[in-house]
Amino acid sequence: MSYKNNKGKKLMAPALLATAIAASIAPIQADASADVSKLVNEAQLSANNLIKFYDLTNQKDISISKEFDSSYKKAAQHIKTAKAAVEKVKDSSIKEKYIAQLELAREKQLKAARVIDAIKTGSQLAASAEKLNEYVKAESLTAETVESYHQLSKDIKKAEDVFSKVYGEGNRHKLRSTFLIEAKIVRETVIYEVSGFTLQEEISQLFEAGKVEEAKAAFAKLTRLEDRAVAIKEAGNKIFPGKYPSLAKMSATLTERKKKLEDVLVDKNFELAIMHTNDSHANLDHVAKKVTAVKEIRAEKPNSLLLDAGDVFSGTLYFNEFKGQADLEFMNLLKYDAMTFGNHEFDLGSTPEGHKGLADFVKGAKFPFVSSNVDFSKDEHLKGLFKNTITNDPKTGEIYNGIVKEVNGEKVGIFGLTTEETKAISSPNQITFSNYLTAAENTVKEFEKQGVNKIIAVTHIGYDDNPAVDNDLQLATKVKGIDVIVGGHSHTQLSQPTVIDKDENGAKKDPTVIVQAFQYNEYLGTLDVEFDKDGKIIGEAGKLIKIADKKEDEEAANLLKKYSTKISELKNRPTGATTEKELVNPRTTAENPAAPSVRNSETELGNLITDGMLDKAKAYNPDTVIAMQNGGGIRSKIDAGEITYGDVLTVLPFGNTLATMKLTGAEIIQALEHSVQQAPKESGGFLHVSGLKVKYDSSKQAGQRIVSVEVEEKKGTFAPLDSKKEYVIATNAFTAKGGDGFDVFKKAYEEGRVTDLGLADWENLKDYVAKIKTVSPKIEGRIIDTAAKN
Repeated sequence: MSYKNNKGKKLMAPALLATAIAASIAPIQADASADVSKLVNEAQLSANNLIKFYDLTNQKDISISKEFDSSYKKAAQHIKTAKAAVEKVKDSSIKEKYIAQLELAREKQLKAARVIDAIKTGSQLAASAEKLNEYVKAESLTAETVESYHQLSKDIKKAEDVFSKVYGEGNRHKLRSTFLIEAKIVRETVIYEVSGFTLQEEISQLFEAGKVEEAKAAFAKLTRLEDRAVAIKEAGNKIFPGKYPSLAKMSATLTERKKKLEDVLVDKNFELAIMHTNDSHANLDHVAKKVTAVKEIRAEKPNSLLLDAGDVFSGTLYFNEFKGQADLEFMNLLKYDAMTFGNHEFDLGSTPEGHKGLADFVKGAKFPFVSSNVDFSKDEHLKGLFKNTITNDPKTGEIYNGIVKEVNGEKVGIFGLTTEETKAISSPNQITFSNYLTAAENTVKEFEKQGVNKIIAVTHIGYDDNPAVDNDLQLATKVKGIDVIVGGHSHTQLSQPTVIDKDENGAKKDPTVIVQAFQYNEYLGTLDVEFDKDGKIIGEAGKLIKIADKKEDEEAANLLKKYSTKISELKNRPTGATTEKELVNPRTTAENPAAPSVRNSETELGNLITDGMLDKAKAYNPDTVIAMQNGGGIRSKIDAGEITYGDVLTVLPFGNTLATMKLTGAEIIQALEHSVQQAPKESGGFLHVSGLKVKYDSSKQAGQRIVSVEVEEKKGTFAPLDSKKEYVIATNAFTAKGGDGFDVFKKAYEEGRVTDLGLADWENLKDYVAKIKTVSPKIEGRIIDTAAKN
């Protein structure tokens, strides 16, 4: 029989080896006259020839070869013959010299013998390791496995004793790396497998007995054991690639049980991934690309939340035609986790059917809505969907103060806020709005009572809107306990999250991270936050993903066709008019906050719209001399060339009607002061005008900014506005009723000084451009900020 080492070399059996050595040794008689010196030299040379066999650092393999046998026997005989000759030497000094030389030769021969013993021991060790590895491969943890493990441990100890007798660091390293390392790798695997189960039982018993700290200490020991096993296995796979595939994996049952123990015993940080959108305003042309973006994030982070901060309604032909149902189908497809209400979600409230359109949207949603400061209880269509509570079991198609979602085993609280200005800038009717700070504080306290310490506010109050009313920056500094604010309303492009870590008094507080993703489905916002065990954010990273850069999702693209086909028909119907150039509808950006905007500056499109309003109003009331249009109601640009119905409907999507109103000159100035109070910051209430020339100074205090106002009572002639004189102005019914905070208009409406002509604003614009055929409006200096010119 023969032994095999790890390289596959055959090793001669010990018994056969001994027999071969004994049989091959023939007596060699020393010639009495032989030169003793020559015999000693031959013995030394034979011993030196053995070095190449046990100097293993110069060998690729370790084995016992026939050449080794022959050299070993020859050296033994030469040493024996020389020793006999030396015994006969009379000169004691010469004799001692020869004896010393022969001792050195004998030591070299003994080293060779020790290498033979080490190789034999190594082959036995390899066999023991292979036997144990068979149990590891089978993931069999039986008594035989344990017995095999103990036998391998004994073999390793024996091998280490034998190897220690082999002199020379090079030899020791070669032999250990050949036999011992591999055996230890197998043994370490079984240490984890066998000892791991024992430790897990101990940990479970300690935990059940209420000895949590002792259980944690035992768990730490188990983790150290695992770390050691993993390190050993990684080393093994590196040294012996592919030889032991069983070493690459743990017992599935053991790993699963350890994970359960870890969830109970280890205080770990928690990572939460959020996707967010806001102010999409029925812009669905790129929704198939948005689906791709969301799918890509979910493929990387399957448990990501997807939240919307409101204003899905109003803005394009998709909404005019489908009243939010087209948007809803894609939101359901994307599996949103929650949405809060924007002010435009209440735009349908002025229709004869009230809020039925919004109620249909809510009922059809396959996700819940969150709204902490809005009371729906008096609305005929929405009160049955409103649950004035926080729940950890939210139902789809219902409205809650807040919901609790479980993400990766952790509770996350989500609540919503809508700007209190909604009552002035939309049509909520019987729906009421409470103070956002009070609502937020109460909701956070309720979450904390339920043991929730990771809280997200989904808000439609604006990032930095009027602080006297509400905004996200104020919310972050004034309300403790909010970790993340997913915002909307101000259409702010936050390319990076804003972190607020100080309260309103400048004192240090736990961080609150604010995000917002611009508008019109142009971006998908992403945020990753890391919480410590106490629910405090200790790390954050966020970015905006540009939707237009993605490929279309095939399923979503096909789904869109049933809506886009109808929209294309509407868009392509001509009005009979053309424009010589593009009529832009600019907005400011985070990169250029001082840029001209439809909400802070005169625009060519604003002039065109107000001219059309004035023209239509004069047909009904010739005394009308002024027209005003809120910038927030102008929603899109018009491309150069033919003007279609789609262009007009997209620019004025809200279906507002034309109204005339009687105001004194003083009231008009009051309205203009309100119009420019936030300039040069954007305001949806900024008024575009026809029949007026207005100069104001944005450097002055709000309410004292109007420098001069001239009115065109006779065509081509402007005269100073008379504060005591009554004028007839035209505006949309929304503004005439006090929308955008125009209290002076609201007062006139309540006093019966407003006449609603019932003419849709988009139709008025359509008729006007058809009338003039070729559109070529200009910036005429109708609204001038004198501070900007200085």
